[in-house]
Order: sequence, then structure tokens, then C-alpha cells
Amino acid sequence: MAHAHARRLVGGIIRDIGHECANRGQDVAETLAAFMVKAVVLDPRSGFDVGRSLTQQDARRLTQVGLCVEKLVDEGSPALDTIKMQVYFDLNYTSRREFSEEHQRVLQARMASVSREITDRRVKSQADMEALHRKIAQYVMLCSGLGSASDINTVKEVMAALQSVFPLSELRSFMSLDKKDQEQQLKELTLIVTGICLFNKDSGKGGEGIDDVPSLLNEAIPATVGEIEKELDATRTLAWQYTAAVQRLAEPGAGGAGCPVHPDLMKQALYNVRQHEAFLRVLLADVISCAKQVESQQTNFSTRMNLLRSIVHTRTSVPISQVFPHFTALASLWCGLQEEKVLLSSLSYMVAKLRTFLTKLHLQPQALLETVLEGMEVKSDTDRLRECSGDQIDPSEFKSQEWFVPETPADSEKLQLQYKGACCYSLVENDGLFVYGNPNIGVLKHKEKYYAFSSKAAALAFASKPDQYIAQIVERARRSPELIQLLELQQHFVSVIPYSAMQSGEGLLVKPFLKSDAGTQTDTHLVESNIVKSYEWNEWELRRKAIQMANLRKKVTRSAQTNLSHMRRDNATQTYLPKDAACQTKKDSSSNVPNPLIYLAGLRGKPGPTNMIKIDLTRPVDE
Repeated sequence: MAHAHARRLVGGIIRDIGHECANRGQDVAETLAAFMVKAVVLDPRSGFDVGRSLTQQDARRLTQVGLCVEKLVDEGSPALDTIKMQVYFDLNYTSRREFSEEHQRVLQARMASVSREITDRRVKSQADMEALHRKIAQYVMLCSGLGSASDINTVKEVMAALQSVFPLSELRSFMSLDKKDQEQQLKELTLIVTGICLFNKDSGKGGEGIDDVPSLLNEAIPATVGEIEKELDATRTLAWQYTAAVQRLAEPGAGGAGCPVHPDLMKQALYNVRQHEAFLRVLLADVISCAKQVESQQTNFSTRMNLLRSIVHTRTSVPISQVFPHFTALASLWCGLQEEKVLLSSLSYMVAKLRTFLTKLHLQPQALLETVLEGMEVKSDTDRLRECSGDQIDPSEFKSQEWFVPETPADSEKLQLQYKGACCYSLVENDGLFVYGNPNIGVLKHKEKYYAFSSKAAALAFASKPDQYIAQIVERARRSPELIQLLELQQHFVSVIPYSAMQSGEGLLVKPFLKSDAGTQTDTHLVESNIVKSYEWNEWELRRKAIQMANLRKKVTRSAQTNLSHMRRDNATQTYLPKDAACQTKKDSSSNVPNPLIYLAGLRGKPGPTNMIKIDLTRPVDE
């Protein structure tokens, strides 16, 4: 119930803000309205308590008083332009891997209806077979992007290539397959036919309707890089001018006199162009990565084409086992080049779209900055870094702190500097001045994070009380929400969650956990790839499975007798052999006595009564 109530409350706030902005002539996206609600709630000047959920009274304050609406309809606010730029970039920018996955998903969704028409069709006549064959050719053209379906010559070429590898006679066996196998065969046919058409185009035997994607990319990539670099140079120039203007207005006694723009707006404009510069750097890196990928794919494409040309040469017939893998590889590389073309087009569109979010202050007369910068030298970022490169921190002088002095620019790039490399000291002490730190002075490691500074004095001052400076940066970001993304401070504002991502029982704001102990361990291989799921070590389990496979419940056991087996049976007995037993006594002894010698005389020989005489001739024992 609490979760549903929180969703209704926050959703109602955003809808009311959107309606109010629409009434004032501004079409505000729901994401932008949600971000502004969070920004206003975080701002301590608004008087909201971050430690509790929003109430009905808070909702009325956000909508009726106009805390959010006034900021969303302010067309002259550089801070609003920066927030719009950040929201647009977050919603539309994706990594190369995510873009590839999304591109494949869209392509499959687009081809699903055509594939369904092919797999669900029933062939009853010769006309139906020819219509199905043409439908498969249409599927190949749409999936591979070989050309327009309205170009007769391209259609004929695709039909001829399809006929060579998949004649009408094969349709019967194709229709006998199940749906999954049919879809797989369609994909394989698409790759083979695409490879054949590309090979024919390279051989000068057609392909006039096929776009020369490699040539288009070779022309578009340098043009896109040049456009972004030109845009980046203009943005850097504006950033240097606004930096100098903010410094001039921050000098004691300046007070903004004679400046047609408020100093706060000048700082907001500086943040705007710095954010635009950061986004352009990301897009430029993606375009350069795209150029490297295209170069690699074109090299592989040329190598594969030359290999295929050497195999075919002037032969009239070639085994399919030799050429089909090359046709498939050509088609895969071709699809990769087309994907890079779409990615490059998307990046170019984002560059043009980001230009619309650039602050409008630079469109005013040049006197806007000339008044402030009169007699002042505008320094570039390189000039500022060069001025302070000779003043370095000696790490050996600081025993309680860890300092790094990179020897090369590559070493400093490996360190993930906080605040996008900006000097924290300048942001706090110079009233929000955004200047890049110089890693050559020294990089401070504090709580496993790295900080760079614009001067040695700034480095020493920050090192004396780093936690206090970090807290002041977070407080400044609460008042200027565009700094949250510009300085990458999202980890300090994890307590704010969008209404669309709320979990059950949570409100819009949740108290942050400032400290936590955590540990993790990553195994080399989480899931072994060589595990046989069907392996069983238990013999009785194997017997049980064998019985299940045999399904003996539906079988009949039969037996037969023969003359040899009649009245016979297998019999076995088991006996126990006698045991060997022995005993042992405590003492062994023996004795030797004379053998008894007793003789009887007079038993025979005389008639008459027997007169027996007994004679004992036994020797005495003691003899």
C-alpha cells in the first residue's frame, strides 16, 4: 500500500508539472520533470527534508508554488540547458555493444512479419511455389540491405543468385521442415545470397543498385571527425572565455559592475559549455573507435574477396564446400559495415542535437564578454597547465599522505581522477570556478580516490582537510544540480531514486548509507563450460534411468524351456574351509622315560594247563 501510494503521489506531481508547463507553452518530457523534482528536493534552499518521504503538503509545494515549473520554463537559464543536455544524453547514448544488440533486435523485429509469411504459407500449386520463392528473395533483400525492392535489376540479380543455390525444386523439402529449421535456413540463405551478389558486384557482373558502403564510410568518417573537432574547438574557446570572465568577476571589488549578465549566469554558462565539451569528447572517441572497426572490417573484406576470387578464377563450377563459407563471411562483414554506418549516423545526429542545448548566452552580441574581458588575457587549458607544471609536490615530504607525480601524460590517464579532473579547491574557494587540475603537480590519493589540482598551494590546502572540501563540493552540487553529472557525483546522491525504479515500500527519498563494509570475490570461471549435465555417478540411478527409458510397464516378460534346460537349474553352494587353529602355552617342557619291555612265557607249546610266566625287563628310570 505504501509503495502504491508513493507511486501515485510522485506520478501525480510529475503529471501536474507537465500540464502546468504545457499551459505556459513548454513541452517538458516526463524524465526531465522527474529530474527537476529531485533537484528541487535536494536543494537545501527549498526546505525539504531528505530524510523522509514526500507528503501531500510537499507535493502541493512542488506543483502549486511553482518551485519546479518556474525552473523548467526559464528559457534564459544555462543551468536548465545543461540539465536538458544531460537528460538527453543519458536517454539516447549507448555503448557500442548495447547499440549492436539493439540494432539486431530492431532488425529481427522488422523481419519477423516477413519470416512469418514464409513459414506459415502453404504451397498447393506451381504458382504458389513461385510466389513463395519471390517472397524469400524479398526477405533476403530486406535483411541484407542489398538495394531497393523497387529496383528491377537488383530484384533480378537477387532472384538469380537465390535460384543458383535454392531452386524451386528445393521448396518441397523446405516446407517439410519445422518452423525453427525454416527460420535458420532463411538466415543461411540470406548470408549466401548476399555474398554471391557482393562477389558479382566486385567482378563487374551487376550490383549497380548495391550501395558502396565502404566508400561511403571512408568519406563520412573523416567528415564526422572534422565536424566534431570543429565543434569541440568552438566549445573550448567559449569555455576559456567564460572561465576568464568568472575569474574577473570573482576578483575583489569587481562585483559584476558593467556586466550585462549576472555572475551566477556566467558560471552556469561555464558549466554548460564544459558539459558540452565532455559529451563531444565521448562522441569523438566513439567515432574514432568506429573508424578503427571499419578499417579492420574493410581489410578483412578485401582479403576474403581476393581469396574467393582466386578460388573461383575462371572455373565454371566450384564445390559449394569451398565457396559457401567465403560467401557467408563476406555477408557477415558487409552487415558489420552497414551497422557501423548506422552507428556513425546516430553519432552525427547526437552531435547536432547536443548543439541545440548549448547555452544561448554566446548568441548575444560580442560586447557581452568584451566588457568583462577588457584588457584581460584569455588563457587556454594548455596555457594554464603549462604555467604551473614546474611547481611539483615532493612525495617524500609527506609521510601520512600518498602522492603520485606522473612521469608521462599516459600515466595520468590511467588514474581515474575525481570531478572529471577539475580542481576541487578552485570549485570551493573560487566560488564554483571550473578549471582542470594539473596531474604533473601531484595527484593526491585519499580514501582510494585520486584528486588533481590547479596549483601547488591548492594541493596543499586541500590535503590539509580533504573531507571538508569534498563535503562542500557535494553541498554546491545540491544548489546547482547540473554539477552532479558534470563532476560525476552520483555516488553522493544515491539516496534519490526515480519513481519508475522504486521498490516496494520505498518513497522517493531514502536515507543514504554513508558507510558500509563489503567484500567480493570473483572466480576465474563461474560456470565450467565442460560440465556434462547428464553425467551420473550412482549405479542405481543409472539403472533407474535405464528402466525409465525401457518403460517396462508396457512390456511383457516371456520365458521358454528346452530339453536341455528341463528340470535343471543353476545352483551354487558355499562352504567354509576348516580354520587353522593354534594355542600357545606359557612354558614348554618334555621328559624321556625308558620304553616298557614286558615278556610273557609259557603261553604255548605244552599240553595241559597253561603256566604263564611274566618277565619285566624294563630298565629303571634312574639308571
